[in-house]
Amino acid sequence: MSEHPIGPASAAVTVSPLGRTDVERAARELAGRVWRTPVVRCEPLDAVAGAHLWLKAENLQRGGSFKVRGALLAVDELARAGSRGVIAQSTGNHAIAVALAAREHRLPATLVLPSDAPPTKIRRIRETGAEVVTAGTLLSERTAVVAELRERHGYDPVDPYQNPRVVLGQATATAELLGQVAAEGVRLDAVVVPVGGGSAVAGACLATGRSGPAVIGAEPEAVPALTAALDAGRPVTVPARYTVADGLRPDRIGALPFDLARRGVTSVVTVREEAIIDALRAAFLRARLVIEPAAATALAAALAHAADHGGEVGVLLSGGNVEPGLVASLLAGRDSPV
Repeated sequence: MSEHPIGPASAAVTVSPLGRTDVERAARELAGRVWRTPVVRCEPLDAVAGAHLWLKAENLQRGGSFKVRGALLAVDELARAGSRGVIAQSTGNHAIAVALAAREHRLPATLVLPSDAPPTKIRRIRETGAEVVTAGTLLSERTAVVAELRERHGYDPVDPYQNPRVVLGQATATAELLGQVAAEGVRLDAVVVPVGGGSAVAGACLATGRSGPAVIGAEPEAVPALTAALDAGRPVTVPARYTVADGLRPDRIGALPFDLARRGVTSVVTVREEAIIDALRAAFLRARLVIEPAAATALAAALAHAADHGGEVGVLLSGGNVEPGLVASLLAGRDSPV
Protein backbone atom coordinates (compact mmCIF):
# COMPACT_ATOMS: atom_id res chain seq x y z
CA MET A 1 0.00 0.00 0.00
CA SER A 2 1.41 3.38 -0.97
CA GLU A 3 0.34 7.02 -0.77
CA HIS A 4 1.15 9.32 -3.67
CA PRO A 5 1.14 13.08 -2.99
CA ILE A 6 -0.33 15.21 -5.78
CA GLY A 7 1.65 18.11 -7.19
CA PRO A 8 0.32 21.38 -8.66
CA ALA A 9 -2.30 20.97 -11.38
CA SER A 10 -1.47 21.68 -14.98
CA ALA A 11 -3.27 24.69 -16.45
CA ALA A 12 -3.81 22.81 -19.71
CA VAL A 13 -6.96 21.03 -18.54
CA THR A 14 -10.34 22.78 -18.69
CA VAL A 15 -11.53 23.99 -15.29
CA SER A 16 -14.95 22.78 -14.13
CA PRO A 17 -17.46 25.57 -13.39
CA LEU A 18 -18.95 23.60 -10.48
CA GLY A 19 -18.48 24.89 -6.94
CA ARG A 20 -19.62 24.65 -3.32
CA THR A 21 -22.73 26.75 -3.92
CA ASP A 22 -23.85 24.11 -6.42
CA VAL A 23 -23.34 21.44 -3.76
CA GLU A 24 -25.46 23.41 -1.30
CA ARG A 25 -28.21 23.70 -3.90
CA ALA A 26 -28.03 19.98 -4.57
CA ALA A 27 -28.36 19.24 -0.85
CA ARG A 28 -31.54 21.34 -0.71
CA GLU A 29 -32.97 19.44 -3.68
CA LEU A 30 -32.27 16.12 -1.98
CA ALA A 31 -33.60 17.11 1.45
CA GLY A 32 -36.14 14.55 2.63
CA ARG A 33 -35.43 12.24 -0.31
CA VAL A 34 -32.21 10.61 0.89
CA TRP A 35 -31.43 9.38 4.35
CA ARG A 36 -29.14 11.34 6.63
CA THR A 37 -26.86 8.42 7.35
CA PRO A 38 -25.04 8.29 10.67
CA VAL A 39 -21.40 9.05 11.28
CA VAL A 40 -20.08 6.13 13.31
CA ARG A 41 -17.24 6.24 15.83
CA CYS A 42 -15.38 3.08 16.84
CA GLU A 43 -12.78 3.14 19.62
CA PRO A 44 -11.12 -0.16 18.57
CA LEU A 45 -10.60 1.18 15.02
CA ASP A 46 -9.29 4.47 16.44
CA ALA A 47 -6.77 2.48 18.44
CA VAL A 48 -5.62 0.64 15.31
CA ALA A 49 -5.43 3.89 13.33
CA GLY A 50 -3.75 5.99 15.99
CA ALA A 51 -6.24 8.69 15.04
CA HIS A 52 -9.92 9.55 15.30
CA LEU A 53 -11.94 8.02 12.47
CA TRP A 54 -15.37 9.41 11.53
CA LEU A 55 -17.14 6.78 9.44
CA LYS A 56 -19.91 8.10 7.16
CA ALA A 57 -22.15 5.03 6.89
CA GLU A 58 -23.55 5.40 3.37
CA ASN A 59 -23.84 1.61 3.34
CA LEU A 60 -27.11 2.36 5.17
CA GLN A 61 -28.33 4.74 2.44
CA ARG A 62 -31.32 4.11 0.17
CA GLY A 63 -30.30 1.56 -2.43
CA GLY A 64 -27.36 0.52 -0.29
CA SER A 65 -24.94 3.26 -1.40
CA PHE A 66 -24.30 6.98 -1.74
CA LYS A 67 -24.93 6.71 -5.49
CA VAL A 68 -28.67 7.35 -5.05
CA ARG A 69 -27.84 11.00 -4.35
CA GLY A 70 -26.47 11.73 -7.81
CA ALA A 71 -28.93 9.49 -9.61
CA LEU A 72 -31.95 11.30 -8.15
CA LEU A 73 -30.65 14.70 -9.25
CA ALA A 74 -29.79 13.50 -12.76
CA VAL A 75 -33.05 11.65 -13.38
CA ASP A 76 -35.09 14.53 -11.94
CA GLU A 77 -33.63 16.81 -14.60
CA LEU A 78 -34.30 14.33 -17.40
CA ALA A 79 -37.87 13.75 -16.22
CA ARG A 80 -38.55 17.50 -16.23
CA ALA A 81 -37.28 17.62 -19.81
CA GLY A 82 -39.79 14.96 -20.87
CA SER A 83 -37.53 11.88 -20.99
CA ARG A 84 -39.13 8.70 -22.31
CA GLY A 85 -36.71 6.47 -20.36
CA VAL A 86 -33.18 6.27 -18.99
CA ILE A 87 -30.16 4.06 -19.56
CA ALA A 88 -26.87 3.79 -17.70
CA GLN A 89 -23.79 1.61 -17.38
CA SER A 90 -22.31 0.76 -14.03
CA THR A 91 -20.45 -1.84 -12.03
CA GLY A 92 -23.58 -2.00 -9.88
CA ASN A 93 -24.38 0.72 -7.36
CA HIS A 94 -25.00 3.54 -9.85
CA ALA A 95 -27.29 1.19 -11.76
CA ILE A 96 -29.29 0.41 -8.61
CA ALA A 97 -29.56 4.13 -7.88
CA VAL A 98 -30.70 5.03 -11.41
CA ALA A 99 -33.30 2.25 -11.28
CA LEU A 100 -34.70 3.64 -8.02
CA ALA A 101 -34.74 7.19 -9.37
CA ALA A 102 -36.45 6.10 -12.59
CA ARG A 103 -39.11 4.26 -10.60
CA GLU A 104 -39.93 7.48 -8.72
CA HIS A 105 -40.75 9.11 -12.06
CA ARG A 106 -42.35 5.97 -13.54
CA LEU A 107 -39.75 5.96 -16.30
CA PRO A 108 -38.53 2.74 -17.93
CA ALA A 109 -34.87 2.05 -17.24
CA THR A 110 -32.24 -0.22 -18.77
CA LEU A 111 -29.02 -0.80 -16.86
CA VAL A 112 -25.85 -2.25 -18.39
CA LEU A 113 -23.65 -4.18 -15.96
CA PRO A 114 -20.50 -6.32 -16.29
CA SER A 115 -21.13 -9.95 -17.16
CA ASP A 116 -19.71 -10.92 -13.75
CA ALA A 117 -21.70 -8.38 -11.73
CA PRO A 118 -22.63 -9.58 -8.23
CA PRO A 119 -26.04 -11.28 -8.15
CA THR A 120 -27.07 -9.12 -5.18
CA LYS A 121 -26.74 -5.96 -7.29
CA ILE A 122 -28.57 -7.47 -10.26
CA ARG A 123 -31.39 -8.59 -8.00
CA ARG A 124 -31.79 -5.15 -6.42
CA ILE A 125 -32.10 -3.57 -9.87
CA ARG A 126 -34.69 -6.06 -11.08
CA GLU A 127 -36.73 -5.54 -7.91
CA THR A 128 -37.39 -1.98 -9.11
CA GLY A 129 -38.83 -3.25 -12.39
CA ALA A 130 -35.85 -2.10 -14.46
CA GLU A 131 -34.18 -4.19 -17.16
CA VAL A 132 -30.64 -5.52 -16.75
CA VAL A 133 -28.27 -6.13 -19.67
CA THR A 134 -24.79 -7.56 -19.13
CA ALA A 135 -21.80 -6.80 -21.35
CA GLY A 136 -18.23 -8.01 -20.84
CA THR A 137 -16.07 -6.76 -18.00
CA LEU A 138 -14.52 -3.57 -19.43
CA LEU A 139 -15.83 -0.02 -19.24
CA SER A 140 -15.52 0.32 -23.03
CA GLU A 141 -17.74 -2.74 -23.55
CA ARG A 142 -20.49 -1.33 -21.36
CA THR A 143 -20.39 2.13 -22.91
CA ALA A 144 -20.64 0.61 -26.40
CA VAL A 145 -23.80 -1.26 -25.39
CA VAL A 146 -25.26 1.89 -23.84
CA ALA A 147 -24.73 3.74 -27.13
CA GLU A 148 -26.38 0.94 -29.09
CA LEU A 149 -29.41 0.68 -26.80
CA ARG A 150 -29.76 4.44 -26.60
CA GLU A 151 -30.04 4.59 -30.37
CA ARG A 152 -32.54 1.73 -30.41
CA HIS A 153 -34.87 2.91 -27.63
CA GLY A 154 -34.34 6.66 -27.53
CA TYR A 155 -33.59 6.60 -23.81
CA ASP A 156 -31.49 9.26 -22.11
CA PRO A 157 -28.12 8.22 -20.63
CA VAL A 158 -27.23 8.88 -17.00
CA ASP A 159 -23.46 8.78 -17.05
CA PRO A 160 -21.98 7.83 -13.66
CA TYR A 161 -18.92 10.05 -14.06
CA GLN A 162 -19.53 12.76 -16.66
CA ASN A 163 -22.96 14.03 -15.58
CA PRO A 164 -22.49 17.17 -13.42
CA ARG A 165 -25.74 16.47 -11.55
CA VAL A 166 -24.40 13.04 -10.57
CA VAL A 167 -21.15 14.53 -9.28
CA LEU A 168 -23.02 17.20 -7.32
CA GLY A 169 -25.25 14.59 -5.75
CA GLN A 170 -22.27 12.52 -4.65
CA ALA A 171 -20.71 15.67 -3.21
CA THR A 172 -23.58 15.98 -0.74
CA ALA A 173 -22.39 12.84 1.08
CA THR A 174 -19.07 14.48 1.94
CA ALA A 175 -20.77 17.80 2.69
CA GLU A 176 -23.11 16.03 5.10
CA LEU A 177 -20.16 14.30 6.76
CA LEU A 178 -18.40 17.63 7.29
CA GLY A 179 -21.52 19.13 8.82
CA GLN A 180 -22.13 16.21 11.15
CA VAL A 181 -18.55 16.26 12.41
CA ALA A 182 -18.61 20.04 12.83
CA ALA A 183 -21.75 19.67 14.95
CA GLU A 184 -19.57 17.65 17.35
CA GLY A 185 -17.14 20.57 17.59
CA VAL A 186 -14.49 18.87 15.44
CA ARG A 187 -12.81 19.94 12.21
CA LEU A 188 -11.56 17.11 10.01
CA ASP A 189 -7.96 17.07 8.88
CA ALA A 190 -8.66 14.69 5.99
CA VAL A 191 -11.50 12.97 4.16
CA VAL A 192 -10.82 9.59 2.52
CA VAL A 193 -13.07 8.48 -0.35
CA PRO A 194 -12.95 5.49 -2.72
CA VAL A 195 -12.08 6.03 -6.38
CA GLY A 196 -13.61 4.10 -9.26
CA GLY A 197 -14.86 6.25 -12.12
CA GLY A 198 -14.28 9.31 -9.96
CA SER A 199 -17.65 10.78 -8.94
CA ALA A 200 -17.03 10.31 -5.20
CA VAL A 201 -13.60 11.93 -5.17
CA ALA A 202 -14.76 14.73 -7.47
CA GLY A 203 -17.70 15.36 -5.17
CA ALA A 204 -15.45 15.40 -2.13
CA CYS A 205 -13.24 18.03 -3.76
CA LEU A 206 -16.29 20.21 -4.41
CA ALA A 207 -17.65 19.77 -0.89
CA THR A 208 -14.40 20.55 0.92
CA GLY A 209 -13.30 23.52 -1.18
CA ARG A 210 -9.86 25.05 -0.95
CA SER A 211 -9.96 25.74 2.79
CA GLY A 212 -11.37 22.38 3.87
CA PRO A 213 -9.69 19.15 4.92
CA ALA A 214 -7.31 17.26 2.67
CA VAL A 215 -9.02 14.95 0.20
CA ILE A 216 -7.41 11.51 0.00
CA GLY A 217 -8.37 9.18 -2.85
CA ALA A 218 -8.35 5.42 -2.25
CA GLU A 219 -8.13 2.99 -5.14
CA PRO A 220 -7.22 -0.68 -5.54
CA GLU A 221 -3.60 -1.30 -6.42
CA ALA A 222 -4.98 -3.58 -9.14
CA VAL A 223 -6.87 -0.75 -10.91
CA PRO A 224 -5.00 2.54 -10.28
CA ALA A 225 -6.94 4.64 -12.78
CA LEU A 226 -6.63 7.96 -10.91
CA THR A 227 -2.95 7.48 -10.12
CA ALA A 228 -2.23 6.70 -13.77
CA ALA A 229 -4.26 9.70 -14.94
CA LEU A 230 -2.43 12.06 -12.59
CA ASP A 231 0.92 10.70 -13.77
CA ALA A 232 -0.11 11.13 -17.42
CA GLY A 233 -1.81 14.50 -16.92
CA ARG A 234 -5.04 13.16 -18.47
CA PRO A 235 -7.43 10.22 -18.11
CA VAL A 236 -5.90 7.01 -19.45
CA THR A 237 -7.08 3.41 -19.61
CA VAL A 238 -5.24 1.03 -17.27
CA PRO A 239 -5.07 -2.77 -17.54
CA ALA A 240 -8.19 -4.31 -16.05
CA ARG A 241 -6.92 -6.65 -13.35
CA TYR A 242 -9.04 -8.51 -10.82
CA THR A 243 -9.97 -6.76 -7.59
CA VAL A 244 -12.31 -7.87 -4.85
CA ALA A 245 -13.54 -4.25 -4.85
CA ASP A 246 -15.91 -4.77 -7.78
CA GLY A 247 -17.34 -1.26 -7.40
CA LEU A 248 -13.91 0.25 -8.14
CA ARG A 249 -13.21 -1.64 -11.36
CA PRO A 250 -13.63 1.16 -13.94
CA ASP A 251 -10.34 1.13 -15.84
CA ARG A 252 -10.49 4.83 -16.71
CA ILE A 253 -11.46 7.87 -14.64
CA GLY A 254 -13.98 10.27 -16.16
CA ALA A 255 -12.80 13.58 -17.62
CA LEU A 256 -14.98 15.71 -15.31
CA PRO A 257 -13.87 13.90 -12.13
CA PHE A 258 -10.26 14.09 -13.27
CA ASP A 259 -10.54 17.83 -13.81
CA LEU A 260 -11.79 18.28 -10.24
CA ALA A 261 -9.47 15.71 -8.67
CA ARG A 262 -6.27 17.02 -10.24
CA ARG A 263 -6.90 20.36 -8.50
CA GLY A 264 -8.47 19.16 -5.26
CA VAL A 265 -6.95 15.84 -4.23
CA THR A 266 -4.03 15.95 -1.81
CA SER A 267 -2.88 12.39 -2.35
CA VAL A 268 -3.98 8.98 -3.60
CA VAL A 269 -3.48 5.75 -1.66
CA THR A 270 -3.27 2.55 -3.71
CA VAL A 271 -4.51 -0.36 -1.63
CA ARG A 272 -3.46 -4.00 -1.84
CA GLU A 273 -6.13 -6.70 -2.05
CA GLU A 274 -5.13 -8.11 1.34
CA ALA A 275 -5.58 -4.71 2.98
CA ILE A 276 -9.06 -4.31 1.43
CA ILE A 277 -10.10 -7.68 2.84
CA ASP A 278 -8.60 -6.89 6.26
CA ALA A 279 -10.51 -3.58 6.37
CA LEU A 280 -13.80 -5.28 5.46
CA ARG A 281 -13.26 -7.72 8.32
CA ALA A 282 -12.32 -4.90 10.70
CA ALA A 283 -15.45 -2.92 9.85
CA PHE A 284 -17.61 -5.93 10.68
CA LEU A 285 -15.77 -7.27 13.71
CA ARG A 286 -14.83 -3.97 15.34
CA ALA A 287 -17.51 -1.49 14.20
CA ARG A 288 -20.32 -3.98 13.43
CA LEU A 289 -20.72 -2.47 9.95
CA VAL A 290 -21.39 -4.56 6.84
CA ILE A 291 -19.67 -2.77 3.99
CA GLU A 292 -18.73 -3.75 0.47
CA PRO A 293 -15.09 -4.00 -0.62
CA ALA A 294 -15.19 -0.59 -2.35
CA ALA A 295 -15.99 1.03 1.00
CA ALA A 296 -13.38 -1.16 2.68
CA THR A 297 -10.81 0.26 0.26
CA ALA A 298 -11.47 3.72 1.70
CA LEU A 299 -11.22 2.40 5.25
CA ALA A 300 -7.92 0.63 4.47
CA ALA A 301 -6.52 3.82 2.97
CA ALA A 302 -7.70 5.83 5.97
CA LEU A 303 -5.92 3.46 8.34
CA ALA A 304 -2.72 3.80 6.31
CA HIS A 305 -3.00 7.59 6.07
CA ALA A 306 -3.79 7.93 9.77
CA ALA A 307 -0.76 5.83 10.72
CA ASP A 308 1.46 8.48 9.11
CA HIS A 309 -0.50 11.66 9.86
CA GLY A 310 -2.88 11.03 12.78
CA GLY A 311 -5.56 13.66 13.40
CA GLU A 312 -9.28 13.64 12.66
CA VAL A 313 -10.05 11.56 9.57
CA GLY A 314 -13.42 11.23 7.84
CA VAL A 315 -14.10 8.10 5.78
CA LEU A 316 -16.83 7.71 3.17
CA LEU A 317 -18.11 4.15 3.55
CA SER A 318 -19.67 4.31 0.12
CA GLY A 319 -21.88 1.23 0.07
CA GLY A 320 -22.98 -2.06 1.56
CA ASN A 321 -24.19 -4.07 -1.44
CA VAL A 322 -21.97 -7.06 -0.87
CA GLU A 323 -22.64 -10.73 -1.53
CA PRO A 324 -23.47 -12.56 1.74
CA GLY A 325 -21.35 -15.50 0.61
CA LEU A 326 -18.33 -13.26 0.09
CA VAL A 327 -18.71 -11.72 3.54
CA ALA A 328 -19.04 -15.15 5.14
CA SER A 329 -15.97 -16.41 3.29
CA LEU A 330 -13.82 -13.42 4.22
CA LEU A 331 -14.90 -13.44 7.84
CA ALA A 332 -14.03 -17.13 7.99
CA GLY A 333 -10.55 -16.27 6.76
CA ARG A 334 -10.95 -17.63 3.23
CA ASP A 335 -9.67 -14.87 0.99
CA SER A 336 -11.34 -14.29 -2.36
CA PRO A 337 -9.17 -15.57 -5.22
CA VAL A 338 -7.00 -12.83 -6.75
